[in-house]
Amino acid sequence: MILNCAIIDDEPLAADLLTSYVSRTPNLSLKGAYNSAITAMSELRENPVDILFLDIQMPELNGIELARIIPRSTKIIFTTAFEQYALEGYKANAFDYLLKPISYETFLKTIDKAESDSVIRKKRSIVNEDKFIFVKSDYKLVQICLNDILYIEGLKDYVKIYLEGNKRGVMSLINMKKIDESLPHPEFMRVHRSYIVHMPKVKLIDRGRIVFGEEYIPISESYKDVVQRYLDAHTIM
Repeated sequence: MILNCAIIDDEPLAADLLTSYVSRTPNLSLKGAYNSAITAMSELRENPVDILFLDIQMPELNGIELARIIPRSTKIIFTTAFEQYALEGYKANAFDYLLKPISYETFLKTIDKAESDSVIRKKRSIVNEDKFIFVKSDYKLVQICLNDILYIEGLKDYVKIYLEGNKRGVMSLINMKKIDESLPHPEFMRVHRSYIVHMPKVKLIDRGRIVFGEEYIPISESYKDVVQRYLDAHTIM
């Protein structure tokens, strides 16, 4: 996968170093290098890139301010010599944060992470558009309509997919991480280490547990906050 990228840094040496790293990385294509956020702003809003390497301390418009108006589809990787900006950077929707001086090894680790994320997002987009998945079950490929899924339970190396109108469910030799990466979010939400729930199918939540007939699915502490934000957005009080 080729990822289009751009660089914004008012320090020529830092910009040149990143440019050299990009040129050495086969899966990156440099679409522009700019010495100010003002110069780059209009072009990047009209022609978004996949990755933006963005310095934070710049005159007129700093990196944090620019990050708030860049399309959310762009992965923003902040590049700065000041570690204290890390928290503020992540609040501004940063994908990653590279501390100067940046080594090529560190640069490559970030690119690998960005590429993996892009592959996952593309797969989710395809599944969300087609509204079905195929899973292996008993040496067969079984098509499952997303709208039929109630919830998914992790059972060691297997998952069991529970479907409307199918009490037996479908067993598949796949781990929870893999299937979670393939399903559209937040329609499908991890609520527990062992459970992914199709949220539009949830009709009842009782004392912190999601109820499907006689089955009670716990919401663990690790996922409680993200589930609560989803519920708050859909709750009328």
